[in-house]
Amino acid sequence: MGSKGIQVAIDGPASAGKSTVAKKIANRFQYIYCDTGAMYRTVTLKAMQQGVALDDPEALAEMLKHTAITFKPGDPEQLVFLDGNDVTAAIRQEDVTNNVSTTAAQGTVRADLTNRQREIADAGGIVMDGRDIGTTVLPDAQVKIFLVASVEERAQRRFKDNAEKGIHTPIDVLRHEIEVRDHKDSTRAISPLTQAADAVKLDTTSLSIDDVVDKISAIIDQNTEKSN
Repeated sequence: MGSKGIQVAIDGPASAGKSTVAKKIANRFQYIYCDTGAMYRTVTLKAMQQGVALDDPEALAEMLKHTAITFKPGDPEQLVFLDGNDVTAAIRQEDVTNNVSTTAAQGTVRADLTNRQREIADAGGIVMDGRDIGTTVLPDAQVKIFLVASVEERAQRRFKDNAEKGIHTPIDVLRHEIEVRDHKDSTRAISPLTQAADAVKLDTTSLSIDDVVDKISAIIDQNTEKSN
């Protein structure tokens, strides 16, 4: 492997398995994992706590000037801190999940977080997942993956994840929420969810997490051999 590793961008719609896969890839290659979704969730949480309108780009930009978002390794999951406070669980609550698309559609928020994400990725040896990593944040990433899965499969995954956290949302509601989120993410004016021209598309509907990790790892191995 190269001295500093490469940039790996993993994009796709909600609940396609991006973060689970990205974490495992990062572990396998000893890369840094940057959860961009968690960054948008953290901004959404802070805005909701402070009564800042989620569709007010100027107010959000002002808030971001005084906002620190940091990650620390954790087991089983990476810990997320907002202004020094652990918000790992808080940003996964239903109210944040259902509002994050609005915050993420604001140009000022995307510009600010994109800059932060690029700074994190500059050193290489990074796995980043989100909606616009391969198209906007890291357009020169050596490996770009676009993960997809059926709405039904993604609703089932969300249902299972929620149940493990003690959240019991009916599957019909989750299915509808995912469809709404897909529409919002794919049709927003700034950095919509689209597959980069040079991304490899992987349908995870019938694959296990380990299958997906193995497939992406093989692609990374091919690319690191090329760059050596």
